[in-house]
Amino acid sequence: MLKGFRDFILRGNVVDLAVAVVIGVAFGAVVTAFVTAFLTPLIGLAAGKANLEQLAFTVSGTAFPYGLFVNALIAFLLIAAAVYFLVVLPVTRLMARRKTEPEVTSTTRECPECLSSIPVGARRCAFCTAEVAPVA
Repeated sequence: MLKGFRDFILRGNVVDLAVAVVIGVAFGAVVTAFVTAFLTPLIGLAAGKANLEQLAFTVSGTAFPYGLFVNALIAFLLIAAAVYFLVVLPVTRLMARRKTEPEVTSTTRECPECLSSIPVGARRCAFCTAEVAPVA
């Protein structure tokens, strides 16, 4: 039982996934700190507020700190943009360049009379014997 668990843990994709999660969490912390330290104060200056984190409204004595949500939203959007532009787009372009599959052209077409599959160069359908126009 432990041997199976050890084999599972030592598989390359599990280790790669663990490393990716750790790096992702660290990257998220860096971006969140950047948003909190620089972007939110700049947005606060533009909006006329000193600190967006302290923005809140109160209903029946309960405070709703929506400034924290604004910080988290900005951090999320920056992380998503960084992942998209630094990971997804380059990998997509690389995969498109390395694509080795040839374009597949169809060798058959449908008979206009009986809708059966006939060779592209056929002049007559083998199933219903209708004459079909040759493909140019």
